[in-house]
Amino acid sequence: MRKNSVKNTRINQEVLRELSTLISMEVKDPRIAPMTSVTSCEVAPDLKTAKVYISVLGDDEAKSNTLKGLKSAAPFLRTSLARNLNLRNTPELKFYIDDSIEYGVRMTHLINSMNIPPEDDDILSGEPQKSNEAQNNE
Repeated sequence: MRKNSVKNTRINQEVLRELSTLISMEVKDPRIAPMTSVTSCEVAPDLKTAKVYISVLGDDEAKSNTLKGLKSAAPFLRTSLARNLNLRNTPELKFYIDDSIEYGVRMTHLINSMNIPPEDDDILSGEPQKSNEAQNNE
């Protein structure tokens, strides 16, 4: 099975959906932050390993504690995946912090905070500019 095949994409989505449900409903570890979401999942074509990318709302301490909690809950999650999904092999789960959402928010904030020079206001407002001849005639 190729990495980007339809079957592999479907397996990735099923594992992502199931892990999201398990982490939010079944895992009772207090180290895991309540605002933890699974952003993506990449299951290897041989179904032996899976990279699970998570996003945590909070500071760096909350992220590290959540990562530690998920690593300790990995055997439970793998067993639950085996029960809920019918796969030939149940992948070993490896968790990684996904900072892409925070990066996007930071970049949007930086773009919005840039000042636009006053002479370019006419260009951005959509008003047609007058040529030099039209300005001289007035």
